[in-house]
Amino acid sequence: MSDTVLYLILLFFLLIFSAFFSGTETAVMSINRYRLRHKAQKGDKTSQKILDMIKNPEKFLALVLIGNNLVNIAASSIATILSIKYFGDYAIAVATFGLTFIVLIFCEITPKTIAALKPELIANKSSVVISFLMTICQPLIFVMNSITKIIISIFGIKKKKSDESLTTDELKSVLSTENNTFISKSHKEILIGVLDLEKISVDEIMVPRNELFAININDDWKDIQKQITNTPHTRILLYRNSIDDIIGFIHTRDALRLLTKENFSKENLLRTIEEAYFIPENTNLLVQLQKFRRNKKRCGLVIDEYGDIQGLVTIDDILEEIVGDFTTSIDVDLDEEIIKQKDGSFIIDGQTTIRDLNKELAAELDTSGPVTLNGIILETLGDNPKKNGPVTLNGIILETLGDNPKKNVTVNLGNFTATIIETDGISISKVKLTPKQKENEQDIGS
Repeated sequence: MSDTVLYLILLFFLLIFSAFFSGTETAVMSINRYRLRHKAQKGDKTSQKILDMIKNPEKFLALVLIGNNLVNIAASSIATILSIKYFGDYAIAVATFGLTFIVLIFCEITPKTIAALKPELIANKSSVVISFLMTICQPLIFVMNSITKIIISIFGIKKKKSDESLTTDELKSVLSTENNTFISKSHKEILIGVLDLEKISVDEIMVPRNELFAININDDWKDIQKQITNTPHTRILLYRNSIDDIIGFIHTRDALRLLTKENFSKENLLRTIEEAYFIPENTNLLVQLQKFRRNKKRCGLVIDEYGDIQGLVTIDDILEEIVGDFTTSIDVDLDEEIIKQKDGSFIIDGQTTIRDLNKELAAELDTSGPVTLNGIILETLGDNPKKNGPVTLNGIILETLGDNPKKNVTVNLGNFTATIIETDGISISKVKLTPKQKENEQDIGS
């Protein structure tokens, strides 16, 4: 066998090793570490080997770079020998450009692209060889890393512990990534719902004070019995004359059990009362969920900084923020609060929350202020337009309304035009929301 054939065979194997080191580096560095850690915990030895490489990147990278540079330089030398033999004066140019082209295509771009597309497959296949090489090259790797550390220290650069923890927003970005297919869509929505809990306060999801179902213990006893019998709620709030004078909660099950007995009376009913549990209005849902669990409570009364009752929130309300509305809910369905019309507009209940509007209609209204559609308009009217000029909302000039909301008044709300269609003079009951694009089409058509 001639020297040329031997050189060509040697060059071929050197290029194979070059492609191997390049592909392995990309595969190990781009592999899904969470899945890898999970497999290692399940006892997968190959995954554990790869995980050890990732935990010691200095050793792994040192081995890869030593191997890659060694085979590339050797290949360059052999290519130069062959070029001198066959191309004479053009040998250096042919060796340089020819080998560069071959290395880039077959030893860098192609193997790294394949490794990026199939990181687990490539990393698993190459882990045995890499582990073996790391063992036999340990002294050389130690020397190289020691020299590197000395050079780095000269520049005053200190090694920091890698932090693999993710912030809430970073984790949400990972879950929301379109090509993230290892978690189903329904699971993603639940996980994102859990992460969003700390950004939502209890006053945003509570049943407002004016909608609370409560019984005045000083009412006629027959009226109280009738209310208990007909209530759709599992817990009933009891108060004395004023909603601010709360007595506590009774469980409907306990009340109905007493109702079947002959000695059912106010006194017996009061003995079953559960002490009211109060929640500051700015408590976020994640904290409150933990407090409900710790205190073995299922509901609580939301109070402001002065101790006045603002509403009621239950553990079911918090869970609905995670998994969506329960089909057994006795509250008004969102489809009843937001009714789409044939002309593309929407009839909205005044008590619909801004969060629901943003979620259902992509209204993009500010959620840091009033909680409901009624509230965001009434807060604006509170500036007294007679003294301060025209009313504005989100920087948009509104029609001057006077001190109280009136029917047929039009208000600009982000991408919608809102028209008050029903009011009791104090609060707004119904609002018609028309997308501005639809409104413009109607104007053109007329």
